[in-house]
Amino acid sequence: MPLLILAPLAGYSDVPFRKIVKDIGVDITVSEMISAHALVYNNTKTLKMSLKNSNELPFALQIAGSQESILQKAVEHINMLDWVDIIDFNCGCPAPKVANHGNGSALLKDLPKFVSLLQSIQKYSQKHIHTVKVRLGFDKKIPVELAHAINESGVDYCVVHARTKVDSYKKERIDYESLARMKEILRIPLIANGEIDSLEAYEHVMRITNADGAMIGRAALKSPWIFWQIRSRTQQLPQILKRTLVLNHLDSMFEFYGEKGVIMFRKNLHTYAKGHKDSNKYKDFVNSEKDYYKIRESIEYFFA
Repeated sequence: MPLLILAPLAGYSDVPFRKIVKDIGVDITVSEMISAHALVYNNTKTLKMSLKNSNELPFALQIAGSQESILQKAVEHINMLDWVDIIDFNCGCPAPKVANHGNGSALLKDLPKFVSLLQSIQKYSQKHIHTVKVRLGFDKKIPVELAHAINESGVDYCVVHARTKVDSYKKERIDYESLARMKEILRIPLIANGEIDSLEAYEHVMRITNADGAMIGRAALKSPWIFWQIRSRTQQLPQILKRTLVLNHLDSMFEFYGEKGVIMFRKNLHTYAKGHKDSNKYKDFVNSEKDYYKIRESIEYFFA
């Protein structure tokens, strides 16, 4: 079966969340995007973001940057993290705070530099797998040129989001046909990304692109069980599975963050409760309760 990968999602794909999706069918998990600069200067928050669960194998650490000297130091730091299996380089993030500083998707405006930085990462790395995440281009689609550049870079697989940077997340701008063109040129596996939010969408994308796998991000936030549904080839979701997953997510948050994790989990619980009877009333309760045991008991009852 094609690979299933959880996309890096700032503020969401943390250690606790990755633990639960790994348990229900994800092949590869990826850290939240980490600034190479922050990694080099031992930012405490950044170091915590680089941690992983014991069940995350293989585990990819995603870094972003555009200065070779800083990337070299970041890679040398990652070399010492023996729990990291894959170094993933972000060349697709469309966020202004990233792209406006020459990082992420901005690198797609300069393919020679794009290739050079990827080769530099591999030069200094002691890891065995190196990957890249891209979009179809910056302000225009360049699937053919990009595919050749990726081949030249020497990475082991690539994840391609089927829109350009300026397309942002506009549904009507999704272009899987361009991924199919890249797949014909690439000598390495291509992982498709973008608007995969159900088993039906997954099968549609795989049929068009002939991709070697799929990366799912935003859809996994509201429906992390999507990976189980794809693996099981079903649109159905047993209620007991959903309840177990929600409980496991709470447990994982409490274990990793302590009491703070219960409060942080509110945003997830709001999403999981959506569509259930009396969900607004339940959300009010969640917003006013901080006790882990009371929240856990409420989940047992509400998702029964």
